[in-house]
This record gives sequence, structure tokens and C-alpha cells, in this order.
Amino acid sequence: MKLITAIIKPFKADDVREALSELGVSGMTLTEVKGFGRQKGHTELYRGAEYVIDFLPKIKLEIAVSDELSDQVVEAICTAANSGQIGDGKIFVSNLEQTIRIRTGETGNDAL
Repeated sequence: MKLITAIIKPFKADDVREALSELGVSGMTLTEVKGFGRQKGHTELYRGAEYVIDFLPKIKLEIAVSDELSDQVVEAICTAANSGQIGDGKIFVSNLEQTIRIRTGETGNDAL
């Protein structure tokens, strides 16, 4: 099993969700986060005063999938989240040792 963590632009969240639904991904966790990478921050003008925004709003998606589905999920996220501009995000794939569904006690792939 794999845990796929994707940091994407907020306006791409629905596109990514739809792409993953088409693959049969049954669940994910979405968190609103702030951060920066190569995109750095930017300056904005508010009531005549210029200020720097160091941390930009992003969406963090966490998806637990079987090993067989992980490559397809990564490809779907890459395609759906790509705007061709700096700051499109990153995807991290890590091994998931155990998954347990609390309600039924199912473990492993059955719990996904």
C-alpha cells in the first residue's frame, strides 16, 4: 500500500478529485495549508500599502491506495493539477505499513 501526498493549487482541487473518482479512488483527505517552494511569495497592494505574502495558500491531499493503483493515481494528479506555471505543486509517495478500518476491523487493502 502507498500513501500519496500531493500539494496543489487550490483551484485545481475539484479537477483532481474528479480525475481520482474516475479511477475508482473511494476516499481522500483534503487540508487547506500554506507554504512556498520555488514560487516563493509575492507582494500585494492593500489600501495603498505594499506587503509581502511569504506563504501561499495550497491544498494538501492524502490518498491511501493499493500498490497496483499508485502509479495511475500519481499520473491522474499530475495531469489534473498541471497548469504549466510555477507553483503547481509536488507529489510524495511513501510506503504504508498498515491500514485498519476502525468500524469493521478490516486490515490492509481491505480497509482501503
